[in-house]
Amino acid sequence: MITYLAIPTEDARTFQAGAPDAYGLAPERRVSDGDGVPCRHCLQDVAAGEDYLVLAYRPFPGLQPYAETGPIFLHATPCARADDSSATPPMLARRKAHLVKGYSSGNRIVYGTGEIVASADLDAAAAKILKRDDVAYVHVRSSVNNCFTCRIERA
Repeated sequence: MITYLAIPTEDARTFQAGAPDAYGLAPERRVSDGDGVPCRHCLQDVAAGEDYLVLAYRPFPGLQPYAETGPIFLHATPCARADDSSATPPMLARRKAHLVKGYSSGNRIVYGTGEIVASADLDAAAAKILKRDDVAYVHVRSSVNNCFTCRIERA
């Protein structure tokens, strides 16, 4: 069994309050056209006309060679964090494919775990990666832009 986890509320609220991102820059504020702006906190698409933030996010506890940093979207105003769930978030199911990668307990990429999978195969791919003893968690990223989407752990 697997569990999908959104970014922590503490992280989202910090950025929504204007704190600098992973590069020390203020999050950029934009208005959604309703087409493909996935919030990493509520794991829902930002509706057309709603404000959202674009910022550099590093979903790792510290700097090291494998601590990838990249752009993410967040609702500009506080939204409820998606519940940890064994079900694929609808936001992910609506996309064609995702990049999945396993990471060790030391937050290093585990080579041989990265692959692009169709949305319908996401749960099975993550469960397969998490069967490895050397994998602590999986990142789901955009298959097109490599942006961090969410984390998957063993249930």
